Amino acid sequence: MQVLVDADACPAVIKDMLFRAARRAEVQVTLVANQYLRTPPSPFIRSIQVPAGFDVADARIIELAATGDLVITADIPLAAAVLDKGAHALDPRGNWFTRENIQERLTLRDVMDQLRSAGVETGGPAPFGTRDSKAFASQLDRFLARHGTAPRANG
Repeated sequence: MQVLVDADACPAVIKDMLFRAARRAEVQVTLVANQYLRTPPSPFIRSIQVPAGFDVADARIIELAATGDLVITADIPLAAAVLDKGAHALDPRGNWFTRENIQERLTLRDVMDQLRSAGVETGGPAPFGTRDSKAFASQLDRFLARHGTAPRANG
């Protein structure tokens, strides 16, 4: 099991949590982005820089994802694609994408895109905050515990 991160838009605080979790749980965390990312030295943390371009990072994450992996992304179509491969998808706010909710999320995304295209001001997501960080940390810890990579007390 590995953790793949759609890193271009991932908040720094979430990346830091993932770096700590990688070392603590000894799980591979791979950040994929189309820009250079500095990562702390660790055998459990790596980054992959892909060429700039629409959905290039997403395509690489889909290519790398396997059954049981965890993908961190706020990108709904990417989440749908990795769910199809048997991976798990968690957004940086601690919300799970599931087979039960992904179609509804895709539909809502399309409706919002259509409204914006028609000139309707839809606003955006609420600013990322402490509550989001805590929700993400809680869901990440639960996932790692459930999948046999629970943090060790001395780690």
